Amino acid sequence: MKNQYSKLVTTIVSTFTAYYIHLWSTYFPEPDMQLTAPLPTFDGRAVQYPSMQNLRDYMSWRQVDCHINNLYNTTFWALIQKGGMDAKGAEKRLAGSLAADKNEILFSEFDINYNKEPEIYKKGSVVFRDYELVEPGAAKPIEEDSAKTVEEREISKTQEEKDRKRRAKARITVQHIDIIKDEFWERRPWLLSNKPGEIPKEP
Repeated sequence: MKNQYSKLVTTIVSTFTAYYIHLWSTYFPEPDMQLTAPLPTFDGRAVQYPSMQNLRDYMSWRQVDCHINNLYNTTFWALIQKGGMDAKGAEKRLAGSLAADKNEILFSEFDINYNKEPEIYKKGSVVFRDYELVEPGAAKPIEEDSAKTVEEREISKTQEEKDRKRRAKARITVQHIDIIKDEFWERRPWLLSNKPGEIPKEP
């Protein structure tokens, strides 16, 4: 299993790095923004969490961390770019500050309402395979694997093939939404059940 984890991590990290460098000039075409050595590199790791709740807690923490970092950076650069401070001064000003303090600095000194900042910066980018949304409470409970008859195993193989085709048809979406509340998971039960949902009907 350890080798499988290593293969998964190295494949994801190398693919991400390759596309990150390849597409850089598409998003930053300015001559002074072109990449030079040393080129960006990334690391990664695969973690197996013992329960679905542990996984949700981890994902929630990552989104909260995104908000905390963005609030700090937004205030930090406002102090420099609009407040005329240098980096050391801005860092000293923010040392020990709470979220409420940073919000107050942004609003009272720079007329910036942090709540109106784009969601991509406050919540980050959530990438997942998308299917037709389910009404909260309508999802079936996640079933545990158990002993199956030969006939049931044959049905399972057929179902696995159907699931594989359905996954291939699903689109990968990037959204900037709240994944901490239950609603996100209740409306997308396939994320935790490992069973594909229904393909959205064409409009």
